[in-house]
Amino acid sequence: MGRGSLPFGGFCHMSMLFIAVVITALVFEYTNGFHDAANAIATSISTRALKPWQALVLAGLLNFGGALLSTSVAATVAKGLVDTQFVTLQTVFAGLIAAIAWNLLTWYYGIPSSSSHCLIGGVVGATLGMAGTGVQWMKITEKVLLPTVLSPLVGFLVGIVLTLILAWVFRRSPHGKVNHWFKYIQTASASLMALSHGQNDAQKTMGIILLALVAAGMVDKTADVPTWVKLACATVMGLGTLAGGKRIIKTMGMRIAHLRPADGFCAETAASAVLLATGHLGFPVSTTHVITSSIMGVGATYRIKAVRWGITRAILLAWLLTLPASALIGAFVAYLLKLLTQTGIIHAM
Repeated sequence: MGRGSLPFGGFCHMSMLFIAVVITALVFEYTNGFHDAANAIATSISTRALKPWQALVLAGLLNFGGALLSTSVAATVAKGLVDTQFVTLQTVFAGLIAAIAWNLLTWYYGIPSSSSHCLIGGVVGATLGMAGTGVQWMKITEKVLLPTVLSPLVGFLVGIVLTLILAWVFRRSPHGKVNHWFKYIQTASASLMALSHGQNDAQKTMGIILLALVAAGMVDKTADVPTWVKLACATVMGLGTLAGGKRIIKTMGMRIAHLRPADGFCAETAASAVLLATGHLGFPVSTTHVITSSIMGVGATYRIKAVRWGITRAILLAWLLTLPASALIGAFVAYLLKLLTQTGIIHAM
């Protein structure tokens, strides 16, 4: 079997552990879809620009399309976070378990934390727990930590600028008529948001499966993402989005700030612009952070008190905890798997 690709016949040679890793990765992708469904559609639902079922179907289809746009982010996740020579299938499996655990915990409490960061934290922690080394700290600083800090700030500022521009352009128009128009215009911004979310978030799981393929020796570390991986991740992301995420939709769309259709358009457009740019550059930023900060920027444009800062403090705490918490869970699961393998309780497959 060639190492540059994985033909269909090669599936019969895959280990049970590899199959478990792929299934777990797709489960994570599904949880990512319903956990982050709010990123693309919460503002459209809260402003009544779209009915919930319309927004979910639109987001599901465009998340699927966005996932197929590029593989820059996938390459960063597969090759730019940890040294592949220190990564085993057990490492990837442990990282995924950590990511799913943190995703479900924050979803249960309705906290819009970052699926991206819990995946990155889980894999980094699992690598340290399994090998004790292998993390590329400089690349993580350059491609994860700095974009993590800067992208929400840019989203916040762009949200303010767009809101001010629209306020000036329509300063003589009746507010009721403007918001009536933007109920329809916001469909376009919601579509762009869903497309950029698919481009950014689905690629992270593609990168994880590519990392597993490299760890299993099925492809070279220079290989591109196989077509079957792209289609599988795009499909599962779309299905997960269709499943929705009512708890987080309520937090994102209604509890951070009261939005009108024009405001929703500004927030979605600002976030989409940031996400499309970072996706092109291969930075695995958090769509949750960017859309939340854009909503805050739009709300703060009118008056500081328009933003419910008590809610945002809880969200900020979740942001700060996600990377270290998921890394600790990943390290624990990896170390546990390592001990169980060494003692012969489980066998490497």
